[in-house]
Amino acid sequence: MTATFITGGTGYLGSYVVADLIERGAFDRLYLMSRTTGEAGVEKLWKAMQLHWTAEKFYAELPKIELVAGDLHGPGLGLTDRARERLLEDCDSVLHVAASLNRKSSKACFNANLRGTLSVAKLVRDIAEARGGLRRFGYVSTTAVSGEREHEVVTEDASIDWDRSDYDPYARTKKFAEHMIRELLPDLPIVILRPPTVMGDSEMSQTAQFDMIRFYTWMVDAPAVPINGDTRLDFVPANFVGSAISELFTKPELAWDCYHLSAGEGAKTAREHEQVFQAAGIRTPFFVPGLNAPTMALSGQLAGAPRGTVSLAASLMKVFLPYFSNDVVFDNTRVVTELGRRPAPFTDYCVDLYRWVKSVHFEYPYAPLPARPAKASAATRAAE
Repeated sequence: MTATFITGGTGYLGSYVVADLIERGAFDRLYLMSRTTGEAGVEKLWKAMQLHWTAEKFYAELPKIELVAGDLHGPGLGLTDRARERLLEDCDSVLHVAASLNRKSSKACFNANLRGTLSVAKLVRDIAEARGGLRRFGYVSTTAVSGEREHEVVTEDASIDWDRSDYDPYARTKKFAEHMIRELLPDLPIVILRPPTVMGDSEMSQTAQFDMIRFYTWMVDAPAVPINGDTRLDFVPANFVGSAISELFTKPELAWDCYHLSAGEGAKTAREHEQVFQAAGIRTPFFVPGLNAPTMALSGQLAGAPRGTVSLAASLMKVFLPYFSNDVVFDNTRVVTELGRRPAPFTDYCVDLYRWVKSVHFEYPYAPLPARPAKASAATRAAE
């Protein structure tokens, strides 16, 4: 039996990875770490997977998935001795997708992205020792590890520069996590996968992750935005990122150990985004790059105001504006060469996504878990 252990598999991006891994038939079993197991865990998994599967498909694939009770913040990932023993016996690879995306909280990022990743790295080392080797350890990082830059095309090897300042706690902790993995697991087969800004799906105008698209929508609707129209926006769809992670993680041989899952030189400028919306009959804002510095200063002050519309807007501006205003793209030559395909341009589907998220008021219309078919296999077991 071939099996792998995955963290973050019940999250937004993780759901794309899980769906693609199962479609590829890459493993007989996927062990997904989850704080919730049993029937409640199945309901949680359905919430993630309904973006991809019908209820019939969900129940058909459920026997291939085992939910493992665990906690990224807990000692030893919160795994019981029994669960740990099963992972050491069954798994020949580990894929670490889970992370804190809370760019405002140093504490949340430190606990998840550093302490949690350290625990995962220890488990990877133990699996390799128990089995006499490891097929692969995949770590999903971010292009934000490159730090503050302007007017650059950044390659994988040039991304880590310890003399550069970081955007936020998320970028800082992911950068050090990469360093930690390489230091702790120098002799194991590792692949580091760095998506840039992930928004929406190029094959369907739906998403279950709204923070970044909420900000993008606000920018489209604003009368003026503090960015330059020539700024390139390296945005990619989740379906490309999920399938790329899945394929690179399972491919027998890889040419490199780090990949940007990015738009690369295909990244469109803010002005090209504007033209797409104008062609769709949607009013667009003026570009006023001179307002960038005062906007960042003001948003920093207002973000601390009492909770409400103003503080929410200010917080979004403070956190996300650097990802929209810095003219930086991440070279994707490696991933295009390895996979033979490119991500669909964000401008191909941004208008449909914009309209859909507004129509659902930035809330995914989750469906409750349907009743289990009479002949369905037993529910996913929880490793205890």
